[in-house]
Formats: sequence, C-alpha cells, structure tokens
Amino acid sequence: MKVKTILVTQPKPESEKSPYYNITGKFNVKLDFRPFIHIEGVSVHDFRKTRINIPSFSSIILTSRHAADNFFRIAKEMRVTRLDEFKYFCMSESTAYYLQKFMQYRKRKVFIGRQTIDDLIDVIKKHSKDKFLLPCSDIHKQEIPDTLARHGIEFTKAVIYRTVCSDLSDLENVNYDMLVFFSPSGITSLFKNFPKFRQGNTRIAAFGQTTSQAVLDAGLRLDVQAPVPEAPSMTMAIEQYLKKVNK
Repeated sequence: MKVKTILVTQPKPESEKSPYYNITGKFNVKLDFRPFIHIEGVSVHDFRKTRINIPSFSSIILTSRHAADNFFRIAKEMRVTRLDEFKYFCMSESTAYYLQKFMQYRKRKVFIGRQTIDDLIDVIKKHSKDKFLLPCSDIHKQEIPDTLARHGIEFTKAVIYRTVCSDLSDLENVNYDMLVFFSPSGITSLFKNFPKFRQGNTRIAAFGQTTSQAVLDAGLRLDVQAPVPEAPSMTMAIEQYLKKVNK
C-alpha cells in the first residue's frame, strides 16, 4: 500500500532546505509536522527544594539546547553571577555555540564532544578534580550518569525541565499512512492522546534504538528504522521505504 500522508512528531523545520521537503516533491506525499511532546521548565520554587547550590560547582555538562536554556533560566532567576567563569562541557558543537546566547563565549572554558558522552568523557577526565553539575530532564539517557560514575567523576544530577505529553485533541484521530517518532515519550503521548489507537495499515518509523524498542513494547509493528548503515538519517530511511512501496 502506498504512503500518501506522513506525520512527523517534531516541530516543523525552520529551514526550507530541510531534506524532509525533498521527500514531498520526489514522492508526491503530504507531510505534516506536529510535536507529540514538549518541554516544561522546573520552577525555581521546586528547584530550591533540591538544595542544589549552583555556585558550589565548577563545571557544567550540557547535553542539549534544552539543558542550556533551562540551566541559564534557573541560574538567572536564582541570581547566580559570573556564569562565564564555569567550565562548560557540551555534548555537541551546536550546543557549545548556543552558549553565546547567554554569555560571552570563551573557548578556553568550553569543551566540545561529538554527540555522545563517550566522545566527551576523555576531556572530562582531564578535569576530574572538578565538581560537575549535570542539568537534565526527568527523562534522560541513563548512560550519561552511568558513564560519569564508572570513570569516578564527582557529579550531581539536576532535573531542571520535564518532558511532557502534548495535547493532541485537535487532531481528532491520527489518519496518516505513516507516523514518525524520535523518542519513547512520543509513543507514550500517542496512547495517552489516543488510547484506542490501532495501527492497522499505518506505518511506524522510529529513530534510535530506544524509540524502536518502545514501538515494539507497545505492541506496534516497526516498519522503518534509523539509523542503520544504509540509512544513517530518518529522512534517508523514509526515502528508501517510499521507493519500495510508492512505485
């Protein structure tokens, strides 16, 4: 059965050069974007209950832009000063450059990985005497604190934002030929909003091993998976699938 409509459970790309738009033109499919989850920052009132004293740390590990946004929000509301004196260990280059939004960017204070904690851990170990703060979501990859602990790094987790299921009631139902997911939380949101959802002929695409496993754990059929050697990106995986079914 051909795929004519696709719902991507993420915000609409800001750039018109997004590879998703190549799919619409090449395969003549209708492509919609709708986040199934969103981020809500933890209030300063709730954060104070953790008794975490930000100035007592010397280094901050930032895993994403969301982590950066909420760390600097909390710090500002708590009137933490001299934020440019911390060392910042960023999981990716894009997160590192994002720091310029909040402070004067000082290269000697910013350390950059290549997407994973394994890429960053060797740099962190060179500063092993530092006291690290790990701002994170209530739902986070356990491999990050596990890796830090395994290498004897002194760190404290600080939950400063939460991943929340979005209200999708305006969709009424999910009549799309393909649904594209990027996190287990997206699957949770699907069934929270549509508890009677039955897959039928709807194709499910998933990015990442944990998301793929969540699809299977929910009793759904996984039709498109990424990354895989022949399709390192979600768009490439979708294209390869459409070439087979939209002949």
